[in-house]
Amino acid sequence: MVSSEVSPWARSGGLADVLGALPQALAALGHQVAVVLPRYMHAADAPATRVIDVLPVPMGPGTIDVAVWSMTATFGPGSVTHYFIENAALYGREGLYGDTHGEFGDNHRRFALLARAALEISRRLFPADVFHGHDWQAGLLPVYLREHFSYDPEFAAAKTLLTIHNLGYQGLFPAAMLDDLGLGRHLFNPSQLEFWGQLNFLKAGMVFSDALNTVSRKYAEEIQTPEYGFGLDGLLRERKAVLSGILNGVDYERWNPATDKYLPAHYTPEDLNGKRECKRALLQEMGLPERLIDRPVFGIVSRFAGQKGFDLIGEIAREVFQWDVGLVALGNGEARYEDLFRSLCAEFPDKVALRLGFNDALAHQIEAGSDMFLMPSHYEPCGLNQIYSLKYGTVPVVRATGGLDDTIDDSTGFKFADYNGIALLSTIRNAALAWEDRDAWRARMVRGMNKDFSWAPSARAYSELYDRL
Repeated sequence: MVSSEVSPWARSGGLADVLGALPQALAALGHQVAVVLPRYMHAADAPATRVIDVLPVPMGPGTIDVAVWSMTATFGPGSVTHYFIENAALYGREGLYGDTHGEFGDNHRRFALLARAALEISRRLFPADVFHGHDWQAGLLPVYLREHFSYDPEFAAAKTLLTIHNLGYQGLFPAAMLDDLGLGRHLFNPSQLEFWGQLNFLKAGMVFSDALNTVSRKYAEEIQTPEYGFGLDGLLRERKAVLSGILNGVDYERWNPATDKYLPAHYTPEDLNGKRECKRALLQEMGLPERLIDRPVFGIVSRFAGQKGFDLIGEIAREVFQWDVGLVALGNGEARYEDLFRSLCAEFPDKVALRLGFNDALAHQIEAGSDMFLMPSHYEPCGLNQIYSLKYGTVPVVRATGGLDDTIDDSTGFKFADYNGIALLSTIRNAALAWEDRDAWRARMVRGMNKDFSWAPSARAYSELYDRL
């Protein structure tokens, strides 16, 4: 596996969580898994050993020297080995992709090197049957494999899989940067690497990989349409025979209200009493009045981005908060949405509370202490928070898109289809009214808590896909 993020060593979002859990679940099935990632500044904390001091990696007109660090752990009959690619000039920075000034200007070299170095590691240390790349940062690996190793007997039988975690991020760069990457100009055409005059890493991986998948069945369908295809829907329709959707799993060791270290009280489907104590503690932590303990409280934990549907919340918020409900929100991102939540806090100080930034403990406390979890996303490839919410007896209110549609049904949550404020308002109203019937609501909570979205079934689906390849 090749990825720019792997939890806990490098994380900006859900991609890292997948790479932290899926390899272990595959190893438990008997696979030998290697994970290749950059040795960023914070990844230097990993308990790894340097196994190659200088590995020259062909790149553009010359080579780039990297060191390789390694660590291995066993999980049942299989194992997971992490290989960290070290190059201080390219990876020894504070951010993964950029800093306060924006994206790093050499990201094309940083992630082309990751892909190319993974092939060198496979040649020297870990002969791979399948190369599994994740998102645009690994998009050039199947191109290098096809262009540079097609006659190499060590790679003759190797197959490639690309997982698209979010089609909205494609790795677009000026065409002139192709010369930095050691790839011929003949590849820069509309059928291969070119995308409206730019170099597109994700498209490269989609064209050259043997198989493609994404992180839910519904999202695999949606990205073949103009609305969700970000200009690549035609290519995805061409390759639909090798495109599948495998839902992400979640780590129930970290997300379980019966054992969660961040909660003031624990609870289970058989004994829900601790959830009320979690709600009381959340209201105190967020500075909301005690009386909301007996009213429905919605939770949000999210990046504040246009994808997440916050424009719809802006349309209807003032009508919602005429009702006797509360909202707690945690996140940060685009200034317009941070400003939206600030204005709601100012206008409804006894109903709305905001915490900007990311706080893992508070994220768990919001999942446990809220009655409902709000995810009105415009699109959502998989989504994890709605799955966490089910486990915590916090009823999801979601838009029927991507993984939200695959994981939530009418027995466990509330969904709306049309992307507009009226549909969201109606769904929130229905959820708030349903909350009043306490016995039926508890039954809904328990149904959600008993759902199983662990990594084991997802790992079996990936294992079957590898076997088919």
